Amino acid sequence: MITRRAFCGSTLGVGAALALTPELLRAAQKSEGKLIERAIPSSGEKLPVIGLTFGNIAPSTDHAALKEVLKTLVDSGGRVVDTMHDSTGASELVTATLANELAIQSKVFWAVRGSPPGPPQPEAAAAKAQLERSFARLKVPKLDLVQVHVFADPSHLAVMKELKKEGRVRYIGVQVIADNQYEKLESMMRNEPIDFVGVDYAIDNRGVEETILPLAEERKIGVLAYLPFGGNSARDGSNTSRLFPRAGTRPLPEWAADFDAKTWAQFFLKYVISHPAVTVVRTGTSQAKHMLDNIAGGIGRLPDAATRKRMAELVDAWPAAAR
Repeated sequence: MITRRAFCGSTLGVGAALALTPELLRAAQKSEGKLIERAIPSSGEKLPVIGLTFGNIAPSTDHAALKEVLKTLVDSGGRVVDTMHDSTGASELVTATLANELAIQSKVFWAVRGSPPGPPQPEAAAAKAQLERSFARLKVPKLDLVQVHVFADPSHLAVMKELKKEGRVRYIGVQVIADNQYEKLESMMRNEPIDFVGVDYAIDNRGVEETILPLAEERKIGVLAYLPFGGNSARDGSNTSRLFPRAGTRPLPEWAADFDAKTWAQFFLKYVISHPAVTVVRTGTSQAKHMLDNIAGGIGRLPDAATRKRMAELVDAWPAAAR
């Protein structure tokens, strides 16, 4: 299987990859423009369209490398960081540690989980304890966005509503990671006062385009898009992309230049970002050069409706990724 790391190495060349330090890449990118921003529908507050999570990164990943990734996001104008639970909750602790070391807590729009990791805990006290841990780890007076899974115990959402009323939580949201959960999500979008939904969305995974994204526009609900590279989240927190193996060594089509896509990563990201319902796309990486590539996907022109159709048709014609 071709990973993003192998894919980038084969297309850039080893010498070029080694020569491009994060500092040089950031300096080069400043001339390309600023990140696109989208307004949160319920408030009008604007957010940069590219976000970050370490939730699917192995715990053994080099600490300094992850720190450089987070620094790269913030230095490039990004703000949204989703602490996203793995099975143990370690990802939030790692992310908080990095942010504290960089002293950037106040520069970040923090998205956290309102339910504890691990087995379901159907008590309001469990949700309250989880959020207090987030406050303590992140060292912030307010949490920007707290999300619960669509099938979380109702008491967890009630806790979030209470904290929002108290002013300790700014926005609340509901998340899903599979299309068989969309029906329940639609019901909550119509009947609960939520500000955001978190959904899996990629050029090869377009199910949310049918009902969820139009409903988000109708109900004025922000959208945090997960897995833009067609990833499969496993229970152990690992993540693999379907799209880079499918792209293989194919060159970008010449018409990708019409919307400023210079790599396949930018091509895939610009498809997701160009849907008007999407507020932020959450990306995950352990390498600063990939973070910069992702950032570039949120800069410049975006494809129009006709081009989006052409992009999807191109990817649909590729052989399926090996399972």
